Amino acid sequence: MQALVLAGGEGTRLRPLTTTVPKPVLPLANRPFITYMVEWLASHGFDEVVIACGFLADDVRRVLGDGKWNGTRIRYVQEPEPRGTAGAVRFAVAEGLLEGRFAVLNGDILTDFDMSALCRAHERKGARATIALIEVEDPSAYGLVMRDADGLVTEFLEKPTEKPQGGAFVNAGAYVLEREVIDLVPDGRPVSLEREVFPQLVGNGLCGCPVQGYWLDIGTPERYLDATRHLLEQHSPDLVLVGDGCEVAPGARLGPVAVLGDRCRVEAGAVLERAVLFEGARVEREAIVRDSIVGKDAVVGAGSRLERETIVGHGARVAPGATLAGARVEG
Repeated sequence: MQALVLAGGEGTRLRPLTTTVPKPVLPLANRPFITYMVEWLASHGFDEVVIACGFLADDVRRVLGDGKWNGTRIRYVQEPEPRGTAGAVRFAVAEGLLEGRFAVLNGDILTDFDMSALCRAHERKGARATIALIEVEDPSAYGLVMRDADGLVTEFLEKPTEKPQGGAFVNAGAYVLEREVIDLVPDGRPVSLEREVFPQLVGNGLCGCPVQGYWLDIGTPERYLDATRHLLEQHSPDLVLVGDGCEVAPGARLGPVAVLGDRCRVEAGAVLERAVLFEGARVEREAIVRDSIVGKDAVVGAGSRLERETIVGHGARVAPGATLAGARVEG
């Protein structure tokens, strides 16, 4: 079983963290994010994962290596320029890396839904393409996928003001495709699966399959921190994770929800709450980091205050006594 992970995006909403580090490689609870997806796919029988790279592709290769990662075969395909979700799939097929039936997944989702069940539903219905669907409470911020009683997609409904009868289901960024679907993708320009290819398949073999479980796109600071909390809840009763070689002074307060990468330093009186420090970061005395992310080797000056999803870039420095809310501090 093969899966293609679309990992070529630039992660603009997480800048400046993603200015020099690709989003799939960003640490999440002190592990490169892409490793969670590979493990999840392997647990559902996918023995080969193809990573569609673009921006800073070499960093993705360094994390997963060439050949195998924890028993799963890893291969790479690098687009010469961004080609959209469908264009990336077409390029991988043209390079001879995908054949028959395969899965396609957006590379920025953290999830534990049953991918095996999605594949079985696709085969059972004889579908040409199947979209995993997640139910949401408030449909007004999403495009909904509407289905008939047999699970066939009937239309895509953009940001309705009211919840449809039967529930509001959105595209979860995970698909099972037959090879023939790629013949619908024109060459020579960026093409979107979601906006161009799937609408052509409405009434012609496109199914939607609701899935259950945890699902989150980590592409914004708020959702990145939400995903961090979710992972800590699985393994850390106090919702705190401290990497190797860290120094935490007496009187510093960590949590709820605090992650320190390796070699971090937190001085006396500092407070970290719903906060993530990347490797080598330093928070000086009496500083407060709340609802914020601090990049590798960055320094948060004494007595400063970070809140409302402030991001401090790698190697950046926050001046002592500064107050930042929703800011982006370049390295």
